[in-house]
Amino acid sequence: MLSVTPGSLAFTGQAGDANPASQTMSVTDAGGGTFSWTASGNAPWLSATPASGVAPSTVSVSVDISGLGAGAYNGTVTITSTGATGSPMSTPVTLTVTASPPTPLPPISPRLIPGILPGTFTQPVHVTHAGDGSGRIFVVEQAGRIRILDNGAVLPAPFLDLASLIPPRLVAGGEQGLLSVAFPPGFAVKRYFYVNYTGAPDGATVVARYRVSAGDADAADPASEEVILTIPQPFANHNGGQLAFGPDNNLYIGMGDGGSGGDPLNNGQSPGTLLGKLLRIDVESGVQSYRVPPDNPFLLSAGYLPEIWALGLRNPWRFSFDRGTGDLYIGDVGQNNFEEIDFQAAGDLVGRNYGWNLMEGDSCYPPGTVVCDRNGLALPVFVYSHALGCSVTGGHVYRGSAIPSLQGVYLFGDLCSGRIWGIRKNGVAWDNAVLATTTLTITTFGEDEAGNVYVVNYANGDLLQILSP
Repeated sequence: MLSVTPGSLAFTGQAGDANPASQTMSVTDAGGGTFSWTASGNAPWLSATPASGVAPSTVSVSVDISGLGAGAYNGTVTITSTGATGSPMSTPVTLTVTASPPTPLPPISPRLIPGILPGTFTQPVHVTHAGDGSGRIFVVEQAGRIRILDNGAVLPAPFLDLASLIPPRLVAGGEQGLLSVAFPPGFAVKRYFYVNYTGAPDGATVVARYRVSAGDADAADPASEEVILTIPQPFANHNGGQLAFGPDNNLYIGMGDGGSGGDPLNNGQSPGTLLGKLLRIDVESGVQSYRVPPDNPFLLSAGYLPEIWALGLRNPWRFSFDRGTGDLYIGDVGQNNFEEIDFQAAGDLVGRNYGWNLMEGDSCYPPGTVVCDRNGLALPVFVYSHALGCSVTGGHVYRGSAIPSLQGVYLFGDLCSGRIWGIRKNGVAWDNAVLATTTLTITTFGEDEAGNVYVVNYANGDLLQILSP
């Protein structure tokens, strides 16, 4: 008769830690005979060795907790011996994984850049670099200008000035204006770049390419515009406005749901509109205007516009890619109750639905809805209520050298409260903390070529660097 002892096994481990020690089971024939047996585990984290043998013998049972989050897991090791009485015998195995203790996140202190006077910029809404080795920082002003900070000095003439054009090229004010700039890989050679603005007179989203002047690397030619994409906007708010090149060299475009309140046109969940989406297009292949990348997730989905990378967004005002990992972080502005940070790991080519307007943050929408279908939705990795702010401003994962303990921390803030948070992935959980409480009106964060992170004060035009207290 087949006999296996003990009758059950239990393992405990901590997420992100080493695997628990293996345990053994004894396999015998109670009648004193010998027989051949095989062992198998029915869970991917569970293994039993050797795979076969002759009784009496010992089976070593191991578990692999790498990649598992905190929780309880159940499996079974089955011993089978053909012809033996009592065969097969199943031994239940339980695995309890506890959460890793949170790693403290360091406090930070936004400080004015030495030599740059307070209030140097006017209503700054975007900060970035060109990736050309020049070290220049480009600051976008909502009214239509891009200014250059070069080696600690702000150049007197703007890099690009759309505010002075007659007839007007854009409308600015409220949530409209010149909203971002993006420099393509190889900009130093290509000498062109892309902007996102709300065009005159109707406020439509315009994505356009401009070229640097032939004789001056610090001046763009406002007459060189090539319009890449125009998207009508039904209302003046929720324009999105962020442009960024991903690690795949495609251009990503953040589009709000078209505005008003509560998404009255249901754009966030509608596959037939570009509003309420994150778009992904190829503007660098030489094809006129742009082409749709062949691995866009909804390219072959009936009813979906092929440019869509992700849907279910209310107003993804600021998003960014971690320069260290390629992971995508999205700060999506909420309605009346919650603000959220969304996340997509590098290499994930599945088209995600972030839930708006079925969800606001991780809660059903509209308020008072008791049950909503969350199946297939990518829920946020961090949510805060309007008790702590009013409008999230997405930021960047810190990859600079000034604060080593801040490595890998995603920084973001709130427009109204001035709070700056940090979150960092810890296994399948996320550590989070308020890292600074400020009086800033935070419309954007930015990076320089070295990975240093900056934040602006929209109210008075300050540009500040994130440093240790």
